[in-house]
Amino acid sequence: MFDDESSAVLRVVVNGEEQYSIWPVDLALPEGWREEGVRGSREECLAHVEAVWTDMRPLSLRG
Repeated sequence: MFDDESSAVLRVVVNGEEQYSIWPVDLALPEGWREEGVRGSREECLAHVEAVWTDMRPLSLRG
């Protein structure tokens, strides 16, 4: 995914469909994504995503 991912500081990002991902803090975010607010190690970020992303359906398909 990214160079030397084990030591990278990552951030949790979310798009307009409320889908989550992680992204290195030193890279610009892709268009359509915004920072969610959590930064840390890969493990920390993935634990947060697992805790908050309980409905994996895109926002447009919910409801």
